Amino acid sequence: MTRAHGHGHAAPSVSLDQRLWLGVGLNILITAVEVVGGLASGSLALLSDALHNASDVAALLLAIGARALGRKAPTRRFSYGFRRLEVVAALVNAAVLVGLAVLVGRVAIGRLRHPSAVDGHTMLVVALVAFVANVAAVLLLGRHEKHDLNVRSAFLHLLQDALASLVVVVAALLAGTRPGPWLDPAASLLIGVAVVVSAGRLIWESVRILVEAAPSGLDVEELAAGLDAAFAPARFHHVHAWTVGPGQVALTAHVKLEGGSLEEAERQLAAIRRLLAERWDIHHVTLEPESERCSGEGLPETWKATY
Repeated sequence: MTRAHGHGHAAPSVSLDQRLWLGVGLNILITAVEVVGGLASGSLALLSDALHNASDVAALLLAIGARALGRKAPTRRFSYGFRRLEVVAALVNAAVLVGLAVLVGRVAIGRLRHPSAVDGHTMLVVALVAFVANVAAVLLLGRHEKHDLNVRSAFLHLLQDALASLVVVVAALLAGTRPGPWLDPAASLLIGVAVVVSAGRLIWESVRILVEAAPSGLDVEELAAGLDAAFAPARFHHVHAWTVGPGQVALTAHVKLEGGSLEEAERQLAAIRRLLAERWDIHHVTLEPESERCSGEGLPETWKATY
């Protein structure tokens, strides 16, 4: 039985890799400066922020490694390549984000109960340096974070640290006031909640990809109905769509064609692939043409249990 295939491949972004490496360098510098500044000023906020930035270094290195593996050519054993490793890396990064947010929350609650004075001047200078460097790191990845799940997880790490650094700046400015000792931990708790929500969404999206759910925003029934209407009297069934890796959606389907020559069938299949690419941005397509509808009437194919 003849099968038709459509494939699309995107060239790797060298500039994004360079941005990731610059982010690594910036965060190593920030971590070192904040550790020294935190010890010198007695600021727990600076030391906590240094921990965040150290996690950024790990997140960025993980993203770089996952992207390198993702660009490896497919093999006979790994026929889809290694792009899904980027999703695994994103899941790990998001889980680390949640863990760090919980850790910071515990520290913040402790500081609310037992506030302590710090060297506000030293704290302010270090916090300003860290904030500027963190904003630079966020800008490095901000243009790419919506298009790559793994880079987005690293971006969230950097954004969390930029916000945390801003909190430290405000706390340093108000360190000498009466409410000063309570402002930093209170704001840290609010940031922690926002980070947990964002990371939770990233975890859910990563899990959806790993269990091969239909891509977010893609309704398989609507897609099949649209194809039925566009190519009547052809009928589509056993339709499956899933995400192989960031930006890579694959689709398989059986297509019942009404008569015609082999050449006509090939023209219809080519037109179907073009419409899938133009309307739904699906470029990796496997179509199985049929002259008679096979067994099974459901839209998704039902797998028979073998146990």
